[in-house]
Amino acid sequence: MKKNHFLILSFFLLSFIACNDSDDSLLGYNEYVIATPLTTDLINFKEEAVEVTDPVDIVQSGKIYAYKDYIFVNDLGRGVHVLDNTNPESPQKTIFIKLEGNQDISIKNDRLYADSYGDLVVMDISDINNIGNVKRIENAIYQQFWCTVGFDVEWPTADAYDYGDLDANREAIVGWETKKVRMRESEFNEKYGYTFAEDGALANSDASPSSDSGQGGSLARFRIVGDYLYAVEWSSINVFDISDLDAPEVLEEVYTSGGIETIFNQGDLLFLGGTRGMYIYDISEPATPTFVSDFEHGTACDPVVVDGNYAYVTLRGGNFCGATESGLFIVDISDIQNPELKVIYPMDDPYGLGIKDDKLFICDGASGLKVYDKSNVPDLPQLNHFENIVTFDVIPMEEQLLMIGDGILYQYEYLNNEIQLISQLQLN
Repeated sequence: MKKNHFLILSFFLLSFIACNDSDDSLLGYNEYVIATPLTTDLINFKEEAVEVTDPVDIVQSGKIYAYKDYIFVNDLGRGVHVLDNTNPESPQKTIFIKLEGNQDISIKNDRLYADSYGDLVVMDISDINNIGNVKRIENAIYQQFWCTVGFDVEWPTADAYDYGDLDANREAIVGWETKKVRMRESEFNEKYGYTFAEDGALANSDASPSSDSGQGGSLARFRIVGDYLYAVEWSSINVFDISDLDAPEVLEEVYTSGGIETIFNQGDLLFLGGTRGMYIYDISEPATPTFVSDFEHGTACDPVVVDGNYAYVTLRGGNFCGATESGLFIVDISDIQNPELKVIYPMDDPYGLGIKDDKLFICDGASGLKVYDKSNVPDLPQLNHFENIVTFDVIPMEEQLLMIGDGILYQYEYLNNEIQLISQLQLN
């Protein structure tokens, strides 16, 4: 009889344990996947984030920059592809400058200036195959508010990300490890109710150049004017005195309206393109840009180029850009204190634009490259439309037109009333 009681008790105990293992939810428990970062010293990480390698395939083509016989193509967040363009009919891949966290560059007298995770990086490119004298000025463009994450790091699928006591000023994330934990939903919400992953904060964030500087497109955030480098970010203009090319002096930044995306200059004026408008600053005192006026247009993505008394602004709607319609805005700036909208031309999905003499070139996204005659502005008859290509950024050079699309570099030659393709290079 005692043996039977023992067997019955054992049966109930085993049943309870089995039930507990197979259905914790009956007791309010759930299983969650928690990811914790693998880190390294931030200083070493940033030093290793700069490297010169043989050519590699591009992952996500960004902006282009031309200097001497070279074309520099940004690989968004990863670095810069350098192409030898001595023969525009057959450009050659030369090297890849690995520079993590990079979006923009500008060059003067063989010194390349670039952003990297909010720092300003300077390097000597006088010998493109032996780049040296690399310097990094930390937080010169913006202060890293969240921690740095390597762009080759894959984010794991997880219910929460546990950063523990990670110090964003001293550590960089180079990987992740995951584990399964069981806890009550109330405990999970209390501990992980707010995570970086949900917030998205860590998710992978006279226009002609002088003879000693290169040339960027309308989407650029860097601009060199004389002995000064201007770098715009969300709500400010960062000013650097580069009279000593190897030792830029960080000057007082100038705060602007929010949403600044691009920078362009004509003479002593800077034209900033933002999500809510075009903003004009006087740089007759180059160290201290001074606000002059603005032209507001609502919420949209907005690069701008200027020629004479007119500014040409492309507005791209949809997605995060906000506006529902896209178009080309032509703004009369003859009275610089009171910019006046003259006409709007509908566009499909415009990005960068550029001007060469009487021609206006517009990258209209998946709708291709459009070429207009602006000799009688604001009247713009269309000269060419190159369809069935994806277009992003354009630079009208003296001898040829450079354009970047979806991983493809295009080059065109100028003809009397049109342009003609002379080469295209697949970058991926």
